[in-house]
Amino acid sequence: MANALVQDLIDAGVHFGHRASRWNPKMSPYIYGRKNQIHIMDIRETVRGLLRAKKYVSQVASGGSLVLFVGTKRQASAAVQREAERCGMPYVSERWLGGALTNFRTIRSRMGRLEELEEIRGSDKIEGYSKKAQSSLNREFRKIHRNLNGIRTMNRKPECLIIVDPNKEKNAVLEAKKLGITTVSLIDTNCNPDLIDLPIPGNDDGIRSIELIMSHMADAVLAGRKAIVAKNEGKESGAKTDAAPKADAVPDKDAEETAV
Repeated sequence: MANALVQDLIDAGVHFGHRASRWNPKMSPYIYGRKNQIHIMDIRETVRGLLRAKKYVSQVASGGSLVLFVGTKRQASAAVQREAERCGMPYVSERWLGGALTNFRTIRSRMGRLEELEEIRGSDKIEGYSKKAQSSLNREFRKIHRNLNGIRTMNRKPECLIIVDPNKEKNAVLEAKKLGITTVSLIDTNCNPDLIDLPIPGNDDGIRSIELIMSHMADAVLAGRKAIVAKNEGKESGAKTDAAPKADAVPDKDAEETAV
């Protein structure tokens, strides 16, 4: 299992870092060496960080809490959306709106506007507007849908953020820190690991690298959700067992007749 994981990480190029001139010295514990002025990350640290993150994310999901996937850079957008949808969790893949967590009530109010616009566009109401008004409504819908569609099911604040490149998503990291939300992140050699609770050292610019890490995170969420289902099924079977009458509790008809 471990050997297969290491081979997958190497094949995806997770161990490739940035140019040595762009490194953050705080990443030195995660760096194995350099080749052609490119830092090479210690794959053992990557495996350690990934397994630790998967264990935590699975525990969060098994408790029924939300995990928010965040990755707005071009290389990460598609993978973040796909894996978040696969495991049924909210995501931000286009643009992080300031206050998405710290001003959550206002963001939720915009969800109402999104639903209103969907209702207008999906019915004959749109025909009652002028061509100019229709164009304006469609433009507003596309903008809100692009920015908020991924978090429309997020009816409460998440317990954990899974982030691709904390340098790019610095606003999301700051808001999570302010609210005490745990952060899990894929961090490259130019990042500051002190800002992340559970860092996963790895290439945050390669598409294959991001896809692999996000896939493992989604698998961890699904594993946690399966644990919930198994737990609930165990409770139901236990309740049925307790409700079933015991054999020695059934009245003995012959004994009753004898007593009479």
